[in-house]
Amino acid sequence: MSLLAVKDLSLTLGQPLFTDLSLTLAPGDRLGLVAANGRGKSSLLACLAGQAEPTTGEITRSRGLVIRLVPQEVPAELLALTLRAAVAGGLADRDEDWRVEIALDDLAVPGDLRDRPLAALSGGWQRSALLARAAVAEPDLYLMDEPTNHLDLSRIGLLQDWLAALPRETGVILTSHDRAFLDAVTTRTLFLRESASRGFALPYTRARTALDEADAADARRFENDLARAGQLRRQAAKLKNIGINSGSDLLVVKTKQLTERAEKIEAAARPAARDRSAGAIRLSASEAHARALLTLDEAEVRAPDGRRLFRSGKLWIGPGERVVLLGPNGAGKTQLVRAVLAAHAARETGGGAIRAAAAMRLGHSDQMLAQLPPKATPFGLVSARTSADAVARSLLAGAGIRPDWQGRPVLALSGGQKARLALLLLRLERPNFYLLDEPTNHLDIEGQEALEEELRAQGAACLLVSHDRAFIRATGSRFWQITGGRLVEVEGPEAFFQAEEARR
Repeated sequence: MSLLAVKDLSLTLGQPLFTDLSLTLAPGDRLGLVAANGRGKSSLLACLAGQAEPTTGEITRSRGLVIRLVPQEVPAELLALTLRAAVAGGLADRDEDWRVEIALDDLAVPGDLRDRPLAALSGGWQRSALLARAAVAEPDLYLMDEPTNHLDLSRIGLLQDWLAALPRETGVILTSHDRAFLDAVTTRTLFLRESASRGFALPYTRARTALDEADAADARRFENDLARAGQLRRQAAKLKNIGINSGSDLLVVKTKQLTERAEKIEAAARPAARDRSAGAIRLSASEAHARALLTLDEAEVRAPDGRRLFRSGKLWIGPGERVVLLGPNGAGKTQLVRAVLAAHAARETGGGAIRAAAAMRLGHSDQMLAQLPPKATPFGLVSARTSADAVARSLLAGAGIRPDWQGRPVLALSGGQKARLALLLLRLERPNFYLLDEPTNHLDIEGQEALEEELRAQGAACLLVSHDRAFIRATGSRFWQITGGRLVEVEGPEAFFQAEEARR
């Protein structure tokens, strides 16, 4: 018996997001939901949870099914609550408070965080709270919207273990842009499209290969159908000329039959599905002639309370070098990013253990996208950096922000739209050095792959922090690791990945 059945579901919010979607979820299924930013993944989860209504179609849930949705963002009404109280709010019976401690223990939430307000905690701990809030209800079906956002590698690994330990009959539908995570936890993949969504009983990477093969077969079939229809029309045209010249009624009838057959083939032919791009990710790197754009010479990086986190040794980043900063949460990655920002601001005066070259033009993206004023509009931000309004609107459309969204406040945008807007603004600054802190947070897989390609193709120098293993592997040309109180250069990221997996 299925947990959930969807038939001919469609949703239109200003434009069609998806149509004619049908799927069945069996007990124990782990379904990965994949689509570009703004294509309806979160909206579909809301419909499945009963929190939104589809435009057309049916959703059938098994009798007594308990569903819990784990959203991307913390609901505003929970932010003032302590972590423990927010989790307890997910209980159906408040006499079962003991479930709260079990859920928090299962997710390895430290005791000293449990009575702090959610608003004071990091994005990673907020996500753990939302997951525990869902878990205390012991649902039959989890709906998880980007559960790995803001988690470091060890916490992502813990989440993988947590999912593997769920009761065998529990179903999971999740959206994620973390390709390695999808491969580790899913057994099925649904590629959500405006029409002709496709599902495969495979995890992401194998499903992506199967999708490409299916799309290629559809393209060949479509071309063959059109070629066949064209052939029939040419035959009909020849017979028509012969029939007119000879006055043969039989040839006129034959001509009509061939034409009708061609029309039927053309009407039935369907082009191969093409996912509408959520917008191109394009960067622009201005030239840098400095031998080293960033130099660290026995720099000490300290926590806000003054504790020494690590010492750097002698390291530098030259033009075109893409350095990935590795280290567990709390090791000091963010403090190094802040130190680089401070060095860039003071580059004209020189000196210091962290030095930015005078030729450095810095482009910085914060993982919380704090550089985007929430009340500003995308059009206002971009038009202030361009020569004409038409150029601004074209650039925004190219980044996947439709005209009807360009005048809305930034706070109304989805996480993916904000990420793309932030990268567009970076591009317009024409930096030669990118300082990127979790740039793939909220960015869809298509956007991640485009960003990887752009960073490599542009030859831009960068120092980046990421917990996305696929992105790190594809992007980094050098790797610095914080270990044992030192910042050292390492051969690659694999040993760090393995250590983080063993640490959980």
